[in-house]
Amino acid sequence: MPASPTRDGPRVNEDIRVPQVRLIDQDGEMQGVMSAREALLRAYQVGLDLLEISPNAEPPVVKILDYGKFKYEQQKKRNEARKKQKVIEIKEVKVRPNIDENDYQVKLRAMKSFIEEGDKVKVTLRYRGREMAHQEIGVKVLERIRADMDGETKVEQMPRMENRQMIMVLTPR
Repeated sequence: MPASPTRDGPRVNEDIRVPQVRLIDQDGEMQGVMSAREALLRAYQVGLDLLEISPNAEPPVVKILDYGKFKYEQQKKRNEARKKQKVIEIKEVKVRPNIDENDYQVKLRAMKSFIEEGDKVKVTLRYRGREMAHQEIGVKVLERIRADMDGETKVEQMPRMENRQMIMVLTPR
């Protein structure tokens, strides 16, 4: 089996060092199996480059095309793909066990907007002082958040204690 390209990108022109290749011409027509030398001569006759499309095929498939244009198109595709990808951020919302109703609604609206943007939400419930004695109150608050957000989220990480705080992570469905 021939070695795959060592440098970045496919092999071009004289870098194609195999005895036989399957040639596709500049119009996309299959020309058949021939020597690599003959394929390279055909490419030079039309003023274009010989590019190895499928190095692991038997024999390798090469195509006559403009290598500069090919590289430009590949770069454009990479940039377009990079533009379309969304980086998922983790937004943190901090709550307390004895949170007031209005504050709770404000935090809930913030969480819903984060989820709509496609971000994960990390809900941190912090205990202070004697609140540690009544952890069930904090658990109820996190359960209420989970119930209120149930339609548009799923729980990635169930509530768990870390020192004096409980942490739960929600992700968009």
